[in-house]
Amino acid sequence: MYNFDIYTIGVYASTEDSFFRKLIQNNIDTFCDIRQRRGVRGSQYSYVNSLYLQNKLKEIGINYIYAKELAPTNEIREKQHIEDALKGIQKKNRRELSIAFRRAYKDLILNDFDFTFLLYTLQRLSCKKVAFFCVEENPFACHRSLVATELHNKYNLKLRHL
Repeated sequence: MYNFDIYTIGVYASTEDSFFRKLIQNNIDTFCDIRQRRGVRGSQYSYVNSLYLQNKLKEIGINYIYAKELAPTNEIREKQHIEDALKGIQKKNRRELSIAFRRAYKDLILNDFDFTFLLYTLQRLSCKKVAFFCVEENPFACHRSLVATELHNKYNLKLRHL
């Protein structure tokens, strides 16, 4: 029914050049930002702060969509912070999301999200390859993998992590 593939991409451990090169080399035509806040502290990753990112994507011919409704709430994020603290893991070293986070994200975000409208929007843009973006390097340590897996399972969309 839907004729596009989905990808996920993070920014940590990349450079501006390598980040945008991944998008270009994989022929990404639409970039879906699913962060709660569209900025990153510090200058190292300033190229994914909202205005710069949107301008750069426009310059290289990639559509930009912001789907804040897919961002985890502070309450959901706190569940992961607690788990990380108990295990003594820093966010940047996390390899996977906790069961508590995954359960809360599914119950509070995915189950209520209107994927029909998002998919209609993507189809209207004639997308072929859509990248879902958040900051973590490892897709399985980030909610973007939950979104992408949901789309893959529900709508049979091909899925790849960049």
